[in-house]
Amino acid sequence: MVKRPAALSDSESEGDQASKRARTTDLSDDEDYENGTQGRSTQRKGKGKARAQDDNEGEGNQQGPRAAAVDADQEEIDAHFERENAEKLFQIIIRSEGTSQKGISEYGIIEAVHMVDFMCHEKLSFEFGPQINFIIGHNGSGKSAVLTALVIALGGKTAATGRGTGLKTFIREGRPWAEVTVKIKNQGSDAYKHDQYGNSIIITRRFTKDGSATWKIMSEHGKVISNKKDELSKICDHMNIQVDNPMNVLTQGTVPNSSRQFLSSSSSGDKYMFFLRGTQLFQLAEDYDECLENISKTYKLLQEKLKAIPDLKAKFEQSKRKYQEAEKAREHKQRLEDLKKELAWSHVAGKGKELTEKKMEIARLKSKIPKIQEKLTEAETEHSEWEARIKELEAEVDALGDQDLLAGRKANLTQEIKQNSSKLLGYSKDMKRMDEEIKTLNRKISENQAKLEEENAKLLANTQAQRDALDAEIQSVQEDIAKYERQLEEITQEKRDLDTKKRECQQKGHDLEKEKRELQNAIMSCDNLIRDAQRMAADKYVPYGHNIKDICQRIQGMNWYGDVPLGPLGLYVRAKDPARWGKLLRIQLGGFLMSFVITDARDRPQLSKLLKDYNNHNQIIISQKDIFDYSSGEPDQKYLTVLRALEISEPFVTRVLINQAAIERVVLNPERKALENQLLEIGGQQSGWSADLFTVRTYGQDGIVTNPIQDRRSNSLLLTGRDNASEIRHHEDERRRLEEKLRAKDQEMLGYKNQFGQAMKSLQELNKSETKIKDLRVRAQNKLASLQSEISTDFPSIIHHLKATIEEAESEKATLKQNFEEVMKNKAEVDEQQQGLQTQMNEVKQKLEEYAAKKAEYGEKISLAAIERVKKQQAAKHYGKKLEEAKEEVRQAEEQGDVLEQEYQNWTEAALKFCEEWPEPRSTEEVQRNIDSTKAALQEREKRQGASIDELAAQLAKDKDTLEKAQNDLQGLYDLNNALKSSMEARTHRWHEFRRHIALRTKLIFQYNLSRRGYYGKVIFKHSDQTLQLRVQTDDQAVQGSAEKDPKVLSGGEKSFSTICLLLSLWNAIGCPLRCLDEFDVFMDAVNRRISMKMMIETASASPDKQYILITPQDMTNIHIGSNVKVHRMQDPDRRQGRLRFGAAPSND
Repeated sequence: MVKRPAALSDSESEGDQASKRARTTDLSDDEDYENGTQGRSTQRKGKGKARAQDDNEGEGNQQGPRAAAVDADQEEIDAHFERENAEKLFQIIIRSEGTSQKGISEYGIIEAVHMVDFMCHEKLSFEFGPQINFIIGHNGSGKSAVLTALVIALGGKTAATGRGTGLKTFIREGRPWAEVTVKIKNQGSDAYKHDQYGNSIIITRRFTKDGSATWKIMSEHGKVISNKKDELSKICDHMNIQVDNPMNVLTQGTVPNSSRQFLSSSSSGDKYMFFLRGTQLFQLAEDYDECLENISKTYKLLQEKLKAIPDLKAKFEQSKRKYQEAEKAREHKQRLEDLKKELAWSHVAGKGKELTEKKMEIARLKSKIPKIQEKLTEAETEHSEWEARIKELEAEVDALGDQDLLAGRKANLTQEIKQNSSKLLGYSKDMKRMDEEIKTLNRKISENQAKLEEENAKLLANTQAQRDALDAEIQSVQEDIAKYERQLEEITQEKRDLDTKKRECQQKGHDLEKEKRELQNAIMSCDNLIRDAQRMAADKYVPYGHNIKDICQRIQGMNWYGDVPLGPLGLYVRAKDPARWGKLLRIQLGGFLMSFVITDARDRPQLSKLLKDYNNHNQIIISQKDIFDYSSGEPDQKYLTVLRALEISEPFVTRVLINQAAIERVVLNPERKALENQLLEIGGQQSGWSADLFTVRTYGQDGIVTNPIQDRRSNSLLLTGRDNASEIRHHEDERRRLEEKLRAKDQEMLGYKNQFGQAMKSLQELNKSETKIKDLRVRAQNKLASLQSEISTDFPSIIHHLKATIEEAESEKATLKQNFEEVMKNKAEVDEQQQGLQTQMNEVKQKLEEYAAKKAEYGEKISLAAIERVKKQQAAKHYGKKLEEAKEEVRQAEEQGDVLEQEYQNWTEAALKFCEEWPEPRSTEEVQRNIDSTKAALQEREKRQGASIDELAAQLAKDKDTLEKAQNDLQGLYDLNNALKSSMEARTHRWHEFRRHIALRTKLIFQYNLSRRGYYGKVIFKHSDQTLQLRVQTDDQAVQGSAEKDPKVLSGGEKSFSTICLLLSLWNAIGCPLRCLDEFDVFMDAVNRRISMKMMIETASASPDKQYILITPQDMTNIHIGSNVKVHRMQDPDRRQGRLRFGAAPSND
């Protein structure tokens, strides 16, 4: 459907920016003229002056503003309007000529056009002025492409350009795509989305050979805001740009072959239709016709719906009669209502009885819980006792010591004995081998000696003197070699001694380093104890863990199943002789002194979580508060026990420590040996602790087990017997003592370092001496070899060989003897070491056997105790489960009771809402029987009537609502249709006024424009025939007195001038800010062209809020160009031909 711009009201001006719709007239300059049009009215064509019949009649005959005929009265109204207003309007036109109070438009002006590969242009750009723009150039230079680009870029149809059949025909030859860009001014208070687009809107359309096309709608800075054509349509509607309007953009295709053919070829009907379409009266009329057709269809539909009203009334009356007849059954209905009230209260009474029975059941179930709880407590107590017994046995097992040390010692001894056995076997084999070798060498020496003596006897007479001299020199060299050998052996022994001393220094250094680290840790421990002692001045709980004070405060504020937890136990315990027994008792009882005691096992999780929240892991003891008599378990008064060495302020704490640590039976003694004697004296199975840190256990005749106690420095602030100041002084003195000891260790370490350095220095000197002596020995050995070689030259080779063999055997024999002695010495040492290891192995085996026997005994006791503990644990679980089940039964019964009570209350409240309380209601069954009999009587009556009273009442109400709704809906639709009809009559009246105003203004402006050339003419509108005729009388015809001529017989220039005059008069009637015209002066002579150009420039200057883009192939010679005119010159077409030079038109580019 064609978009329908809103028409201007009589009081609107063409420049009113509040309206964003299209303008259809420029009649705005004189209020007197506009007021003269008020009160006029028109009737529907073909109906005369008579108004329409009743609203319910004749709707099908409604006619729109473009009806085929107009009666004589309508023509008379038009004639009267012209007579009354023609002169007045003409004076307004004369006065407004050349003057304008309007400024340059702030939006809707084309600022620039850019084309890429469009039509014949590779690249072409124009920057337009805000008012008048001329584009000049020779034919074929591509001027018309500018208007075509405008139409294409602003979303116009291809047919509107008159240039092609599709977008791809506009793509430059040989190129795959083309692009056109238009820049539109967007300023002022009525700018379109100024916050997004800025002062300009840039629209780019690209299309390709394959038929695809894309849009880019950008801000002034090139940012893409949208790529949809809907946004472009909104922009054009906002700025009233109508590129498809035939009067806004007139291309060569719009007015074929320009003005000459338009006037000569087009019919009067074509001109009238051009007038209607250009002013958009045609589109508006089409919309009105469609609205009137819809109103007529709606009226016919309402007439059909009106026929259903009588049937609805008849149905309502029938339902009304049936209901009135059923009113007579109200008495039985009332009886039924009373029975329903009694039934409601009978249900309430039944629910109350059920509630009473449930409460009795709850009381019975609750009575079971105390008995089960008592049995559960008894089982948990016995379980805790067996738990304590197992811990006591485990503590006794722990007191036996760790067999890992013995096992490790046994493994080490086994490994050492095995290694020594291997060594002894090797030594025996070596000795046997060396003895055999010595015997072999002795035989070899004897045999060779006998041979040598035989040879020497043969040579004795001849060479005795020379041989004696060489023998003496050889003897001297051999003595030197022997001396060097002794010196090397002495150096080797000294090196061994120094190496031993060096290793001893290293070992001593490592031992001292270890002792220093222990001393440093002890000093740090003293520092921590000093800080803790300082904190104890404000917080006595410091020795017992982190934030124990806060924990105790929270314990007092929490809810517990049993008594409030008691602890830490150390708060209630003090050593009577802390100087003597404090350290021992602190080590052995430290864990118990930091523990808490609860009387109910269910409190354990809560207390454990509280301790862990503060990063504490104190032991939690579960014990019943039983102040029992423990005197039977104590030894004679002459023996000091742990209990007798302590002062405990809380009797319950005493019983807890007795149960957990047996403090009434553990004997104390300063020395281990004396303690063993005391325990044996008491007899039986006893245990005790000695101040020299040993635990001792006796097993009657089975023996004694003694284990050392590890000295732990933690909790060193417990059982000291000192106040805070004394405690701080004690640990400061201890710290000074440890620091002094550390300094002494440093001095001792320094001494060993010096000894190590001296040993290293001596080793270096011995190495130098050893190297020097070895060099001397090598020289002597070389000399000896030389002398022996000299003897060999003087003596037979056999003698020399025998001597060498004997010497070699003697040397080898000496080495074997030396090695044999060394092996014997090593074997003796290993034998002695092996005997010691075997003795130690026997002792370790005996201790392991004793440990295994005792551990097996305790294991059996622990197993029996564990069985009893499991039994009690199972009993506790059993009664715990029974307790939970009993509580669950009570909970469920209570929930059911709560539900019953709530139901009872709800039913009572519902019954009270339904009716007042019914006194002494009968049973539910009896009341229900009466209700059933009453309902049966009512149903019998309903069978006769066909429905119940309630159904009849509901049907009556439904029929009434249906009738009233149909009547109201129909009346509302009739009222709406009548209002629409009245609105369309008013709009049709306004449409006729618009056409009348525009037609008159067009006539007067056309006459005025012709008169500027000395012509006379007029425009003849016959709205009834929908024709527009032109009559023109030229200046020569006026002289000759000829009649007005039809434009078909005018010359080419006259036709073109007449066309311009008509176009300017029509332009005056439209509101689009853009006017484009292509080759308007192609057939004009010089005079007509000069006057036409002047007239167009003056008209454009009088409308500064409009922009004109005019294309002409002529130059601008003899045309006055003002500041508001911009001329764009196109390059002449390049046809590779010679050119003639003409004068250039003036331009203000």
